[in-house]
Amino acid sequence: MTSVFIISAPSGSGKSTIVNRVLAEDPKLVFSISYTTRQPRGAEKPGVSYHYISREEFERRIAAGEFLEYADVFGNYYGTHISMLRQAEAEGKDLVLDIDVQGARQLRRKVPDAVSIFILPPSRKELEHRLRARSEDAEEVIRRRLEGAAREIEDYRDYDYILVNREVEASVAILKAIIQAERVRTRRMEPEVRPILKTFEDRS
Repeated sequence: MTSVFIISAPSGSGKSTIVNRVLAEDPKLVFSISYTTRQPRGAEKPGVSYHYISREEFERRIAAGEFLEYADVFGNYYGTHISMLRQAEAEGKDLVLDIDVQGARQLRRKVPDAVSIFILPPSRKELEHRLRARSEDAEEVIRRRLEGAAREIEDYRDYDYILVNREVEASVAILKAIIQAERVRTRRMEPEVRPILKTFEDRS
């Protein structure tokens, strides 16, 4: 049985670092590579960073109902194709999705059993420090990211788990613990439990 893990966080919260560490240490996880209509940036690679397709092709796939969730962000589409879930199911792995609160809301409607985790920075001040330390964004972009973070954080109650990223090692351990706990939920353990119960029925 495949579990779906939704991970959301404001930009700069350390989400990518935490998720990449957990993916590297857990071979039973597969990362969902999103589809987008924007052009590759920097060292991004097709099929690794994103699946890059045209706007026309993306809209054709929307009409065909192929996306578990999608959004138009600053004029470009981003979405999770249903094939990512089918692939994880075929491989007997769990699927990890890195998506924003809007996408998470859509996906929970399609996959009600999905497990959602929201990663928070310890404070606005620390988030701003991390964004500036990356030295990647202009002042206006940093301001916009901080404003976006304030809006996103308002939806934290919609998530099953909250992970406050004070220190990377501890956050990695917490995320791994959440994943392991979800794997031994009753509904997931049923196939393993049935043969055990059967041994109690056979009293010969």
